[in-house]
Amino acid sequence: MLFPSLPDDAGVRHALRINPAAGRALAAHHQEVMRGESPLSPGERELIAAYVSGLNQCAYCHGSHKEAAVAFGVSRDLIEDLVADKTLAGAPPKLRPILAYARKLTLDHTRMTPADAEAVFQAGWDERALHDAILVIAMFNFMNRFVHGHGILGNEAIWAEGGRYLHDMGYNGVLERA
Repeated sequence: MLFPSLPDDAGVRHALRINPAAGRALAAHHQEVMRGESPLSPGERELIAAYVSGLNQCAYCHGSHKEAAVAFGVSRDLIEDLVADKTLAGAPPKLRPILAYARKLTLDHTRMTPADAEAVFQAGWDERALHDAILVIAMFNFMNRFVHGHGILGNEAIWAEGGRYLHDMGYNGVLERA
């Protein structure tokens, strides 16, 4: 652990409590982005969060959001396969261009082109869907660095518990969670 004040089994909620006002604002932002009205389902948004986190090798966020996505009905195997398969062959066809967009925005963000967005639109998504996907992608690139910067690691039991909480309760109240 990089912060002596954080417990050995620290989660994001512990780091958010260091600055409670900013922590509450960030939790509210997460709630709106991940559970607010969107053309993307909560499960699809959790899948994107897990995917981005896997690309960034953030075990804590990948594990927690993979578990949340699974709770929303996304295949556990699909999530693991997506990170390893650059072609995204196992992804549902309609999600493939959004996941390709996520990959490029995460790993090669200075090379985004109109063709990247056009592929999403050609798959039947509108601008709101792409905007919402970008919010998830950007937020989890941020959160992966937040987690790594605080030295938060977790383990499979913590990720499973966190994923269940996010599925059942969402992001509001995470600071108050025991």
